Parts: sequence; structure tokens; C-alpha cells
Amino acid sequence: MIMIKPIRAEETWPIRHRVMWPNESLVYVKLKEDQDGHHFGLHVADELVAVVSLFPKGDSAQFRKLATLKNHQKKGYGSALIRHILAYSSHNEISSIWCNARAEKQAFYRQFGFQTTSQTFIKNGQSYVTMEKTI
Repeated sequence: MIMIKPIRAEETWPIRHRVMWPNESLVYVKLKEDQDGHHFGLHVADELVAVVSLFPKGDSAQFRKLATLKNHQKKGYGSALIRHILAYSSHNEISSIWCNARAEKQAFYRQFGFQTTSQTFIKNGQSYVTMEKTI
């Protein structure tokens, strides 16, 4: 059984670390704004396998750190979390949502209606582009 539910920031850190930055320290994946965010976890049976964090500010929100454990990727769990935060945002009067996507993942976000902006940057040798969507 698959379930998406709110989780604590601390619960996101091990998955963020293992999936996104395994060669960095755990501290690297912690965000100073984590305590102000809304964090969601996708559970398969009782195992937490995917996470995402949402940071509302006014009527806009940024989502960050979408990560799925390697052995659970390509099963639609990341897509389920994106749909969840879009619905959550819509129900909470958030009218736009954005993220800093890894450049090679743009097609994934486009399938949910995100548009690429002209804002790009490089972090630790990884290229990113800001993508946004009006809800």
C-alpha cells in the first residue's frame, strides 16, 4: 500500500543524502529553512521511500529536495509526490509553485505543466534551471 503523509524535516535527511549528495556530509542536505517547511513522505507499506519539501511564502511556494530511493525509482513515486504538493498548494491558496531543477530533469517537470525560466546556475558542478507553474 502506498501512502503520502506529512513527515518531520529530520525524516527527509537520510533519503536526501543517499539519493542527492551521497559524497557530501549529512549536514550538506539540511536546509536552514527546513523547520519552516512542509515535508511529505511517500511510504510503501511501512517504508519511507521518497520525500519532498515545500516552502510557502505568501501565495507562492518553492519545492525542494524531491528524492526517491534508488531501488524505488521509475515506479511513479516522484510523480505522485509532485501531484500531492500541487493539490496541497491549490487547497492552501498558493497560486504559483517553483523549483530549481537539475537541468537534465526538465522534461520530468514539464509533464506537470512547469515552464523553464531563464534563471540558471551551477552548484557542485551540477547545472540547474528554475522552473515554475501557475496553479
